[in-house]
Amino acid sequence: MKNFLVLQTDFGISDGAVSAMYGVALTVDPTIRIFDLTHDIPQYNIWEGGYRLYQTISYWPEGTVFVSVVDPGVGSERRSIVAKTSKNQYIVTPDNGTLTQIKQQIGIVEARIIDEKVNRLPHSGESYTFHGRDVYAFTGARLATGIISFEQVGPEIQVESIVELPVPEVTISKGAVSGHIDILDVRFGNLWTNIDRELFKQLNVEYGDSFEVVIENETRQVYKSIMTFGRSFADSHLGEPLLYINSLDKLGVALNQGSFAKAYHVGSGANWKISIRKAQNIIYN
Repeated sequence: MKNFLVLQTDFGISDGAVSAMYGVALTVDPTIRIFDLTHDIPQYNIWEGGYRLYQTISYWPEGTVFVSVVDPGVGSERRSIVAKTSKNQYIVTPDNGTLTQIKQQIGIVEARIIDEKVNRLPHSGESYTFHGRDVYAFTGARLATGIISFEQVGPEIQVESIVELPVPEVTISKGAVSGHIDILDVRFGNLWTNIDRELFKQLNVEYGDSFEVVIENETRQVYKSIMTFGRSFADSHLGEPLLYINSLDKLGVALNQGSFAKAYHVGSGANWKISIRKAQNIIYN
């Protein structure tokens, strides 16, 4: 049985890099079905590459093979691996932290190092800077089409040895929950936090409640205001901010029909902290 092949990179589509990966996969099997997750991962941003996998992978069928290439260490001693998830999908990627969210949130049951002696594009052995084409697309296509089995990828490694990036913690104390802005909903400018819905509910929240939201970049406060917790964007007026639960069951911050990130110059990552506390006795004039 042939499975789908899904590609993700930080290459963009302004040159031929992604097209070359398509070409390699189609040379392996011209009937393979190839899809794009995204090729707009910010350059070298391993965290975001991992997050986009986490955001997407659960909605694809069992057996789907993902190739994720955000690889600032290409040509170094970092490992090239294929990981099998708890949902029986496969991820072909450098072992550089890309699998952090998958390992922690979804689960990895087995992993193997790619044996490049057999799983590398023929006649590419002297190339060290385009493993996305020469190793990952080639191996991913062979795995998706059944030319090789997972066991034929290469030697098994301990799942515990897979590289993980630091993950900021979420805390709840004295009626406030504090976390980080994991990522931006890029097109619409919403903030996606690492605060889980169940943890947020420990503040005894109801739709329509008002909350004080404070956002800091390291030690600098960049935003502090009151906003409403709504079921959807329609629960606020045009241009108003709101708290909501996003599609990953995490707390999000949005500006109704506007970009919160652009309006308040907010970014994402470990340096971007957010604290949320129920506001009492708020009076609007």
